[in-house]
Amino acid sequence: MTFREIVWGVTRTGVLDAVADLLPVEGLVAVDGVDGAGKTTFCDDLAAVLRARGRTVVRASVDDFHHPRAIRYRRGKTSPEGFFLDSFDHERLVARLLVPFAAGHPFQRASHDLRTDEYVDAPFEVATPPAILLVDGVFLHRDELVDHWDFSVFLHVDFAVSVARMAVRDGSPSDPDDPRNRRYVEGQRLYLATCAPAARASLVIDYNDLAEPRVRTT
Repeated sequence: MTFREIVWGVTRTGVLDAVADLLPVEGLVAVDGVDGAGKTTFCDDLAAVLRARGRTVVRASVDDFHHPRAIRYRRGKTSPEGFFLDSFDHERLVARLLVPFAAGHPFQRASHDLRTDEYVDAPFEVATPPAILLVDGVFLHRDELVDHWDFSVFLHVDFAVSVARMAVRDGSPSDPDDPRNRRYVEGQRLYLATCAPAARASLVIDYNDLAEPRVRTT
């Protein structure tokens, strides 16, 4: 992946402030990126910036909308295609969270508990407008989801960096080419090739350096 121009090259705090300046007053915002990119922390910190400005922010994650194991692994536990195609229940994500939130109706922030592998009936919530729904996760620029976002960010991180971060976090192998990482790395390469998330995003941030991210145009 190459980029034509660096728009900003500032501190992480500066990038968060700049992104906050760009967001709509209300609507649905996605923060996408490969596993280990730093999406959850970025979203949490962005939410804190917005709340300090008096904005209403609802945080959610695609990780609370997994399919059960029987669906996730139906192509095999090491299948990259299975990771890309079967991991998440996008139908429930759209029906239970994205569409009702956008309409100002009661919404649910989860449909599945990954630990128990059970569907859950999450409580219904209502956000007082104007409010932003800030969602983190992988594959958020898939065809099924891309048109729901009013603004989206793609955190670009090289696999050598993201897999090393996952190794620290999860104890997984630090080498992207390790066979134990094949399902996830190759599954995400399928996503990058199929959906071109950097081209679909409103904003691309080079997040290889957590302290000094760079916002770029594609």
